Amino acid sequence: MGGDLVLLAAIGFLAQLVDGSLGMAFGVISTSAMLTMGLPPAHASAIAHTAEIFTTAASGTSHVYFRNVDWRLVLRLGVAGVLGAILGAWVLSNVDADLARPFVAAYLLAVGALILFKALRRAPAKDRSLSLAPPLGLVGGFLDASGGGGWGPVVSSTLIGSGHAPRTVVGSVNTTEFFVATAAATTFFTQLGMTPVYELIALVAGGIVAAPFGGWMVKRLAPRLLMTLVGIVVCLLAAWQLVRALL
Repeated sequence: MGGDLVLLAAIGFLAQLVDGSLGMAFGVISTSAMLTMGLPPAHASAIAHTAEIFTTAASGTSHVYFRNVDWRLVLRLGVAGVLGAILGAWVLSNVDADLARPFVAAYLLAVGALILFKALRRAPAKDRSLSLAPPLGLVGGFLDASGGGGWGPVVSSTLIGSGHAPRTVVGSVNTTEFFVATAAATTFFTQLGMTPVYELIALVAGGIVAAPFGGWMVKRLAPRLLMTLVGIVVCLLAAWQLVRALL
């Protein structure tokens, strides 16, 4: 038990360090790891999203401080993202865990592949129209809550790929994630009850330590190598889970 908690704290630190600097991967990395440790999909997603309430609050504050946030984008993503997260959390909470596990693993494998694909593309540096934000937020929120992660990989990578400045996208998507995570965690609580406390504390502890560095890193580090490594790790974890679920 103690070893698992230390491992979760380390996972929380790594996941938030990556998430804060890239605008993606806290939920994907932490959920994939918890599935590998044997937690049911709904409980793994519930723990990840409850932890994200604390880590995204810290990370969002860092991005606001470093002026990485476009509040127009936050508003357009946030309203739709909250609605999508509520629906996605309700769906996952009411599906049998054994039935959900292969679908969640397959989804996380697809998200990992998406991260790798985006890592190979050159990111544009100019902002574009915000008309894509509301439908993207709805889809991203739903997939994030129902799959245990994916808000950042879906929303950040799509916005960057469509022409928005990476720095603004990462800061805004991280800040918006606080509201999406709160909506998902609240829905999981009403459906499943209390989130496992010790696992939650370990994940939050690691994430909180790493969170303040996100705003600083996004201004100074090239994300391509880190995105590639994240994509590989997520694909390996998800593939392992998919094999376990199907055998």
